[in-house]
Amino acid sequence: MIHYTKHCSWGRIRRDLFLLVLSGVLAACSVTPGTIVQTPTTAKPVAADRTAAPNGAIYRTAAYKPLFEDRRARFIGDTLTIQITENTSAGKQGAGSSSRSGKVAASIDPTTGLPFNLKNPISIGADSSLSNEEKAASSSSNNFSGTISVTVVDVLENGNLVVSGEKQIAFDRGAEFVRFSGVINPDTITLGNNVPSTKVADARIEYRTNTQLDAAQVVSILARFFLSLSPI
Repeated sequence: MIHYTKHCSWGRIRRDLFLLVLSGVLAACSVTPGTIVQTPTTAKPVAADRTAAPNGAIYRTAAYKPLFEDRRARFIGDTLTIQITENTSAGKQGAGSSSRSGKVAASIDPTTGLPFNLKNPISIGADSSLSNEEKAASSSSNNFSGTISVTVVDVLENGNLVVSGEKQIAFDRGAEFVRFSGVINPDTITLGNNVPSTKVADARIEYRTNTQLDAAQVVSILARFFLSLSPI
């Protein structure tokens, strides 16, 4: 009869315990992903002067609004809607080849004064050749579409608007982050304060996720831990 015993090292047990605790911590919490947006994602509007001097007339300059002009974003704190329509593609191809060859030949004539006689001359030769051919090709394409509302965080001296915004969408096991920032020319603002992302300068667009550890991974770690303690 053959007896088989499985020996468990305490180092492996400690490692599995550490992985078990770490998986529990990761499953219970999540970390906000980093961002490439360097501006604040929102800004409060500048407080308006509410102490306008009464002049006794019905018309008040501070409350003036044009009848035939829609309200466009132009001040800090105003909001716009960015229509994200980004499509990029790039490709690269390369090829190269090289070859090299060589040949060496030598012969010994019967009349070279050797101590023995040669009926025929002896010929020695060697050939070598080397060839190399390389080809490489790479391509990438990206498509990002959606909408996000942003806030005017600054007004530049030339009238351009610095905008920034963030959208968070929470799901069962994590959250999705959509962030946007850039500089907008007020002339590109269309009806309803909409601006296509292709007309935004210095645009920074990002989509990141913050997912938690999947339950199947936790079960897999638990199974490995108990199997390491099993004697069979």
